[in-house]
Amino acid sequence: MAAAACSALAAALTATASFAVELPKNDYPTSARADYVFACMQTNGQNRIVLEKCSCSIDTIASLLPYDEYEAAETIMSVRQKGGESVAMFNSFPPFLEKVKNLKRAQVEAELRCF
Repeated sequence: MAAAACSALAAALTATASFAVELPKNDYPTSARADYVFACMQTNGQNRIVLEKCSCSIDTIASLLPYDEYEAAETIMSVRQKGGESVAMFNSFPPFLEKVKNLKRAQVEAELRCF
């Protein structure tokens, strides 16, 4: 009976441990969320109300857009800021344009829900 109880406990712990490791596909790293909130607060104000609104905003974006798409769009927009001929494809390549549009749609939705 003790062996059966130990076996059941081991199975339960294994199931719990494997569940704890799994993260949602759109789970954003803490540093990405913090960077977003920091930049949002720089733009909108440095107080508790704005902190809550900016936190709501990144949470909304995370619920709408998987992290890999968010990261790709942020990278594309960052490269665009450099300007010049070497970044022209980032301004005209349809798959890149679509990634940026998806992020901007998520940002608009977050703005409507949180601000």
